[in-house]
Amino acid sequence: MTPAPAPDATATPDVIAAPDATAVTGSTAPAAAPRLRLATAWLAGCSGCHMSFLDLDELLFVLADRVELVYSPVASDIKTYPEAVDICLVEGAVANTANLELALQLRARTAFVISFGDCAVTANVPGLRNLLNRDGRGGAAAVLQRSYVELADSSGRHPHAPGLVPELLDQVWPLHAVIPVDLYLPGCPPSAERIAATLLPLLDGQRPIQAGDAMLRFG
Repeated sequence: MTPAPAPDATATPDVIAAPDATAVTGSTAPAAAPRLRLATAWLAGCSGCHMSFLDLDELLFVLADRVELVYSPVASDIKTYPEAVDICLVEGAVANTANLELALQLRARTAFVISFGDCAVTANVPGLRNLLNRDGRGGAAAVLQRSYVELADSSGRHPHAPGLVPELLDQVWPLHAVIPVDLYLPGCPPSAERIAATLLPLLDGQRPIQAGDAMLRFG
């Protein structure tokens, strides 16, 4: 796989346009603003970013009034990523074929993609296995050999279940290496306050202000 070039971090992509609350439907009263379609996705990560999302607490009720959560591993049983998603928070690095397939699919179906947490932004902890693939040698085979054979108690062998267990990629990639990303939300995990400071401006059609330790600190 040849990774896509990293996007220009200085570029400012278009954000989701805020619905026109002044539209009328047969009367002089303003129509209710249509809710934006929000998704969250989980690739190679620990779920900590999603746990932090749940730490929004009472703000989740505010979001429930303003967005339609159309896909999420912690709030939905939908298995297929839907079409016409407005915003998606993507947790985790791209480490296997299933991660790569979902990343490509959500990018094609989403207007605004957020790299959610340090694993998505830098590959972070999942990317440590890249140390076994120095100079392009070893790849997934070296990882499996070390994990399932060399460190096995007994009867070690490589796992292989085509169609059941996704195959490892030779390299773990940050999200922006395989798809264009519109916004980076670092943190391990990002705090609930940082998540709120990112989502709420987007819901109003504005780009979040990303400056200072409170918004840009890793870890």
